[in-house]
Amino acid sequence: MSGVMKRRVPLSACWALVAVVLSAEGSVGPSSNSSFCTESKECLEYHLVCKTDEYEVRHYSPTRWVSTDAEAYFMGVGAAMAFRRLFQYITGANEGGIQMEMTAPVLVRVPEETRMWEPAVYSLSFPLPAANQKEPPTPTSDKLYFTEMPEMDVYVRSYGGWMLSVTSRLHAHRLTKELERVGASYNHSYHYGVGYDSPLKLLNRHNEVWYVSEGPLVCTDPQEPTPAHTPRPAVTPSDPPSEPLPHTLAASNLSSYAASNSSSQTPSDTPALPPPSAPPSAPPNAPSSPPSKLPADAAFSHAPTSAQIPLDPTTSNSSDPASTGGPSLEPRAPSDGTAPSDGTAPRLSGDEPV
Repeated sequence: MSGVMKRRVPLSACWALVAVVLSAEGSVGPSSNSSFCTESKECLEYHLVCKTDEYEVRHYSPTRWVSTDAEAYFMGVGAAMAFRRLFQYITGANEGGIQMEMTAPVLVRVPEETRMWEPAVYSLSFPLPAANQKEPPTPTSDKLYFTEMPEMDVYVRSYGGWMLSVTSRLHAHRLTKELERVGASYNHSYHYGVGYDSPLKLLNRHNEVWYVSEGPLVCTDPQEPTPAHTPRPAVTPSDPPSEPLPHTLAASNLSSYAASNSSSQTPSDTPALPPPSAPPSAPPNAPSSPPSKLPADAAFSHAPTSAQIPLDPTTSNSSDPASTGGPSLEPRAPSDGTAPSDGTAPRLSGDEPV
């Protein structure tokens, strides 16, 4: 019996290793597989797990990337410094001078805990082409290294325009707010800023924010009622009130009410006098006097005073020639048109109470 012991490798482990190699080679494919990856010949492929109104859930296979780090106060500055190194690598700055096609997307790892007065370290990565996934050429710069991206599920939010520090932080905040609302678990220490377009493209740009999932995937909204972005139907009363409320009186009712009141009243330039039989009203501050014992229809036995002689207000405008000579001193007959039966002088209009 030989002293060399043979160790058997389970068949399942062999198939798992083959699957990892094939998935690494097949995770970068033609750009025609994606509608927003159009400028490069090859793009990173993924499997769409689910999609909501606010984000997507994608599954990515293991891939190999070429990466570099840059320290800067802003993500845009650090990404520009790192991009130049990676672009030199794929255009021949490697052992053998091999030139490779530009792939997409460009991945920027952004730490969550950053301070305005301290620079942060941003990691920029290019996915290697499918032909170089297995054996990429060694870079000549010591600032470049390879990153083995593991299999992962990510929450993705897409947006247009330019991938700047402000826009990336804004959409990252919106994505985390939605993930917290639905109760999804994810890595809170960093996120990825993802760009698919070159700086020369001005319109229809596509950018993304990624958060790596660390728990069961959440594809539905577990909360009720429906999310805020879904409009709710307006509630209308089925039976409107038959009579309007007092404070909701229509303008038409007010106008008709005013018209009816105005038609029942006779306009007059002077205040209306009380009837002759009514006693004179005393001023508010005048002292009260004892009631008179004279009959109500008693006539004056002396000549009328100036306060009892009425002046005709129409002397200047009257068409009667006799009335133009001055105020009339002629006594007026009672309002009922009859003369007193006791032979006394008829009551002057000035006798009426004022």
